[in-house]
Amino acid sequence: MAGRAVLVTGASRGIGRAVARAFAKGGDRVAVHHRDSAELAEALRAELPGDGHVVVRADLADPEAVRAMVDEAARRLGGIDVLVNNAGVYGPRDLPHPVFGNTYDQWQEQWRLVLETNLTGAANVTWCAAQHMRERGGRIVNVSSRGAFRGEPEQPAYGASKAGLNALGQSLALALAPYGIAVATVAPGFVATDMTTTHLSGERGAAIRAQSPFNRVARPEEIAAAVHWLASPEAEWASGTIVDLNGASYLRT
Repeated sequence: MAGRAVLVTGASRGIGRAVARAFAKGGDRVAVHHRDSAELAEALRAELPGDGHVVVRADLADPEAVRAMVDEAARRLGGIDVLVNNAGVYGPRDLPHPVFGNTYDQWQEQWRLVLETNLTGAANVTWCAAQHMRERGGRIVNVSSRGAFRGEPEQPAYGASKAGLNALGQSLALALAPYGIAVATVAPGFVATDMTTTHLSGERGAAIRAQSPFNRVARPEEIAAAVHWLASPEAEWASGTIVDLNGASYLRT
């Protein structure tokens, strides 16, 4: 079969949707993963260029559902060459939870909900996908956040989950290189997606855009372009890297 077999988690909207399009445009076959957006996922699959694209479903907080989803994607695509860990929660499952202003029970619940998807879920998807890459090599690209570096005082579980994802990627870059599997990470700032619409409206939106000297936020396609390159054969030597994609809105040393 032509092209590579690519699994993109959280592909029904936002950054994941743009990532799926970038790979399909490059001639790859894409497994469009979603949790509860079947209609959006099917619509995306239908509009992707090329043939052989599929839709798969799983709640990443469910380890057995994750294993079944990854195995289904591999079976229907003829293997897995590229995994993009894009799915993450920053919304209903990640309500503001500062140290002061929540009960201890609420604090624990938010940490559990966020970590089980953003970090443990991504780790489980990676373990399952790596089993299919072991004999053929491949690429894993994680979608993190600038929040892992600058801090998220109102949503500390989100910032911690993305910092953990960064560390996971670097650990696996070392562990998986002998099998021909390169692992890299992108860390976007604000991106104009349906998940950030409320954040980017009004005065708050103006303040967010002003964080970058370009006075704007990223387009999903800009993040997808970086992910696509990191998954390319030419990008093997970038394994272990974390690429900041925040328009100079946050500079780390």
